[in-house]
Amino acid sequence: MTMKADQKTADAFANSWNNLPEGTVYTKEQFEDWFAPLTKKEVEGSKVLELGCGNGSLLVHMTAWKPSYLEGVDLGSSVKTAQNNLEATGFKNWKITLADLTEYTSDGFDLVYSIGVLHHLKDPKKGLDSVIANVKQNGRFHCWVYAKEGNALIIYFVDPIRKISSKLPWWVTKYLLATPLVVPYFFYAKLINLLGKYISLKWLPLYEYSLWIAKREFAFFRHVAFDQLVTPQTAYISKNTIQNWLDSYNNLDRDSIYVIMRNGNSWKFGGRIHSHNSMNI
Repeated sequence: MTMKADQKTADAFANSWNNLPEGTVYTKEQFEDWFAPLTKKEVEGSKVLELGCGNGSLLVHMTAWKPSYLEGVDLGSSVKTAQNNLEATGFKNWKITLADLTEYTSDGFDLVYSIGVLHHLKDPKKGLDSVIANVKQNGRFHCWVYAKEGNALIIYFVDPIRKISSKLPWWVTKYLLATPLVVPYFFYAKLINLLGKYISLKWLPLYEYSLWIAKREFAFFRHVAFDQLVTPQTAYISKNTIQNWLDSYNNLDRDSIYVIMRNGNSWKFGGRIHSHNSMNI
């Protein structure tokens, strides 16, 4: 049996997700920030699909927005952890599917989202094709990816380490690399958060992102660092590339499309589907 193109990446992330405490690793505020401009109003009573669901951390929060049906798809063994986390919410109408998100097909959902996944695929555009293909007429899609803009420090200093660390056993990467390497950044972010209240520090690298993550504890910093270092594949995507992707689909409501910079180093983008009949991918 031929290995899926993204299987190694899925397995690497599964090692991350399966070695976390039960439940979601994200706060309600982080969840809402990732999904803005979408809110509970757009989700309540809708069929919702997450492509690349990991351990179900976002799905757990999504249950509070009261969709009529919720499904998560992932290629990694973290689907079992996701099932456990969804069961614990008490939400009834859900399903976790073990599948390659780039090949997944359905009858269509009101909302399809993919957060922090497309940039780890061998072919990110193929992942977006699947997002679009699984949205029903007049439905919505929403994605979040690492930006090329604002990430020079990561691209030139962290990514070279990733190319080596991703080949090591996960526990070596997590405890012997990610843990010590993130300590300086942990104090850097906390210091920016403290001093930024009194003086302007916007010129510093990763300023906006540091303010965002400074609200979290060290364990979350390590989780983020481990995610950066464990994956065999990471792309940093420019706004121009995203615009070109969106321009390639004939079935999008052009007035609904948005591309929003988040924390100075990532992009949120999405919109609404007109009709599947004129799709060009």
